[in-house]
Amino acid sequence: EQKRYEFRKRICKKTVDRILIYSTSPVMKVMGEAEIEDILVDTPEIIWERTKEKAGLIRDSLIDITQAEIAVAYKLKNITEYEMPKELKDYGISRAPQSFQYVK
Repeated sequence: EQKRYEFRKRICKKTVDRILIYSTSPVMKVMGEAEIEDILVDTPEIIWERTKEKAGLIRDSLIDITQAEIAVAYKLKNITEYEMPKELKDYGISRAPQSFQYVK
């Protein structure tokens, strides 16, 4: 089953319609991309109840990720996995961002 949500501690300040999917160390490459179908904002507990079937992680991980009163879940659609993963520099990014970064 494919992960259908990306979780964050806060919502993007700019309007975004797609995200890049980055794999951290040791891979350190952009593995694919997805369109954003919906953005859910609520308490971590409510977000978990609404997303748990397709969260791609366990409940304790969501609580750890958020550690705040509010959690954000980006619902993904049209997920594309790249045949050849891409480097961050292909997007003009020199190092992995801590939470998110805007690219054109």
